[in-house]
Formats: sequence, C-alpha cells, structure tokens
Amino acid sequence: MSTVSWITARGLFGRRRFLLLLPLPVLLVVLAVLSRGLGVAPTDWGPPVLVGLGLAVVLPVIALIVGTGVLGAEIDDGTIVHVLTTPLPRWQIVLPKLAVAAGATAVTVAVPLFAAGLLADSARLGLALAVAAGIGALAYSALFVASSLLTRRPVLLGLVYVLIWEGLLSNVVTGTRVLSIQHYVIAIADKLAPTALLNTTVSVPVAAVMTVLVSIGFTLLAIDRLRSFSVAGETS
Repeated sequence: MSTVSWITARGLFGRRRFLLLLPLPVLLVVLAVLSRGLGVAPTDWGPPVLVGLGLAVVLPVIALIVGTGVLGAEIDDGTIVHVLTTPLPRWQIVLPKLAVAAGATAVTVAVPLFAAGLLADSARLGLALAVAAGIGALAYSALFVASSLLTRRPVLLGLVYVLIWEGLLSNVVTGTRVLSIQHYVIAIADKLAPTALLNTTVSVPVAAVMTVLVSIGFTLLAIDRLRSFSVAGETS
C-alpha cells in the first residue's frame, strides 16, 4: 500500500494539475488579509469569505481536482492497465489513493482556512475550520474518487454536484442540506467553535453520521467498481 501511495503522490505532485490547486487557497488568504487590513467588520466579510469561498468553493473544487485525478488520470492515459495487472486486492489500490487525495486536499485547504479563521475571529475558529475541512476532504475525496470510476466525465459530474446541488439547491431548498457535504463541514466547524459567522440547519449528529456514511459508502463503491474493470481498463 505504501508503494501505491508513493506512486500516487509522485504522480499527483508531478503533474501540472497540482498547480491548479494553488490560486484558490491564495485568493482566500488574500481576501481575508485585505478585509482585515481595511478594517471591514468580520461579520461583513467572514461569511462570504470563510463559507461562500472557503467551504463552498475552495474545499470542494480542490477535492474535485485531486480526487478525480488519482485514478481518473490513469484511466485516461491508459496506465490503469499496469495497476489492474498487479496482484494487489482492489481495496489496497483504492484506499492508498483515497488517502493521498484526502491528505493533499486537507493540507491545501486547511492551512488557508486556519489563517482566514484566525483573521476573522480567533485561533479557535481557525483550528475548527481546519479540522472540519480535513473531515470534509475525506468525504469529498471518497465521492470524487468513486465518480472517476463511474463515469468518463467525473469533473463535470462533480461540478454539477458542487455548483447546482450544494451551491444552488441547498441555499434555496433547506431540506437538501442533509445531502450536502458542505453543510456537514459547516455544522462540525460551528460545533467546535460556535460563531455567528457560520450558519446551517444541519445538526451535528446528522452531519457526523452522514459524513461517515458518505466516506465509507463511496469508498466501498469505488472498490467494487474497480473490481469490475477488466485488464483492458474497461468495465465488464
């Protein structure tokens, strides 16, 4: 498993795709610094920057780029054949790749969110956002790794989920928030550091249970889907 993790990490950080991870986190920190420097009240800039940009855009988009890349890129360029010919059980392929995806996403997002939370309120809020983002990174990564095995257009499917389901419907129809990873993250962060800057109708128990179900469910789906791939890299 360590070998698979190393190969995945080397491939991820070696591709130009990884450069796409940098602009959004940098933008998040820049906006937070500018807002704090200009003396704008945290209640005015906190929600749109921390939630509207950080949790609603930066976290899911980074997870989408990384999650669809750890296996999707190998399917696209044909190197999945080499993976499929190894004697490893499929779970020993999926789990390391998921761990790399979740870890890379968590680090990339948690650091700027901590900085933004610190500037908006306190170190406690920054830490809460970082921890919640790490948990959300695992759920998002499981979803997007599975989607890369379910469809030839995982990025498009992911964008539909992030932009339409989470970005539009969850803000209009509150009942859909129970199926929104974004709102699980908000609920967990608000529990760790209660603040008026974060707001969701999803309860913490629901957020915790659903996060576990999403993470485990889509991981199992990805493992099962990879088992259905033939050596040619196509599903049977």
